[in-house]
Amino acid sequence: MKNKLKGFVVKTLHLFVQVVLLTWISAASKAQPANPFGNPLIPDMIADASIQEINGTFYCYATTDGYDQHLRTSGPPVVWKSKDFVNWSFSGFYFPSAVGHKYWAPSKAVAANGKYYIYPTVNGFMYPAVADSPDGPFKLAKGDDVFTTPFTSSTLLKSKDPKGPAGIDAEIFIDDDKQAYVFWQRRKAARLNPDMVTVDTNQITIATPRSGYSEGPIFFKRKGIYYYLYTLGGAEKYQYPYITSKVSPLGPFQAPAKDDIITTTDYSRQIYGPGHGSVFNVPGTDDYYIAYLEFGRGSTNRQTYVNKLEFNEDGSIRPVSLTMNGVGALHKIKTEPKKKVANATASSIRADLKIKREGDSLFHRTESFVPSFAFDGANGSRWMPTAEDGSPWVIADLGKTTKIKRSEVYFVRPTQGHAYTLEYSLDGKTWTSCGGHPDIKIQSPHTDDLSIKARYLRIKIDKGIKGVWEWNIY
Repeated sequence: MKNKLKGFVVKTLHLFVQVVLLTWISAASKAQPANPFGNPLIPDMIADASIQEINGTFYCYATTDGYDQHLRTSGPPVVWKSKDFVNWSFSGFYFPSAVGHKYWAPSKAVAANGKYYIYPTVNGFMYPAVADSPDGPFKLAKGDDVFTTPFTSSTLLKSKDPKGPAGIDAEIFIDDDKQAYVFWQRRKAARLNPDMVTVDTNQITIATPRSGYSEGPIFFKRKGIYYYLYTLGGAEKYQYPYITSKVSPLGPFQAPAKDDIITTTDYSRQIYGPGHGSVFNVPGTDDYYIAYLEFGRGSTNRQTYVNKLEFNEDGSIRPVSLTMNGVGALHKIKTEPKKKVANATASSIRADLKIKREGDSLFHRTESFVPSFAFDGANGSRWMPTAEDGSPWVIADLGKTTKIKRSEVYFVRPTQGHAYTLEYSLDGKTWTSCGGHPDIKIQSPHTDDLSIKARYLRIKIDKGIKGVWEWNIY
């Protein structure tokens, strides 16, 4: 009888422990919802990214997303820069006269004639711009540095059509003989004249084995092979096929024997619509990477991801194994370890947002906005308060009093600018101001150099969009 009773007690205790453990796991999962966006390159919404390394610095020129209204608007022209490919920043605008206009899909900045040239699509038309530095400031390379709508005579292409020259998404390639070429929407291509601002009248349409609307071309050369990548579809169905030539940047081209589509939706990993981006090489290596936008939050609320590009022995490209994890540091630089945040609290938390699909019934994604997302080191998640929260704040609890040297905060929609107050506390009750600024500054991150001891830091967002992508404390 005693043995039966003992066995009953043991089984009951075991069942109790299981119930408690499952309850704890359930509560923990509710407290920390999933981040379906992984770790994109930049802590902001960007698309159509053109990435390159210049003199040891990575430059990312892109369309600034997150301004809503679909394709009717965009954010301003900013260039994100990084020394290691992990920590990115920008300050101000690199093309001042284009601010306030629809600024899409800038090319890489190409060096020629002792200058740097870039070719964005502004108000729906391609324009050449020039600067002494890849940092800018850029200005229109032809005519007055002023944009008028619908277009000005400073456009890249010439047209007798009163509606203007057709074409968006310029991609520039300079061959080994210094001849420059331009590729753009709908499989168009031509030589650029030596002035880098006018286009040869002999314009071609590149024949591809797959038909359908195409934009966002990518062009590069590796080991004597020219690669032309063109998009198909859009939204959740965006994808990149490619063709190659061993003769000329203008062909003739041929399709690979198999696997000509190298990026496409991966339902098993829930990565949707990998589209308009770029391919870049780390100088001095055979390391190539592809950057692509992902459908993400629908419409023009996209983020950019980067994966390694792998080749077969014959030069054909292997289909990309898409991930949202990022590729990590491409250059090693000395960095300080971040402080671990034991707990995060906020003035309020925006309700979960179920993202609308545009046509793919298999697309399912929900975004959450809990404060811990501001400290997870993943650029795809963010804390946001409710729309009714007029004085939003977020608190980082470091678990114990410790020395703090620096704070770096990446706000949501940084290209619109922010003003904020930074405070510290030993007990979470009495607060002392230690940083921030009352005027709106357009940059990311916002950095405060500190020399304090504290357990808690609090940011109050005074002006600007309410929310934080990432907050790093050192």
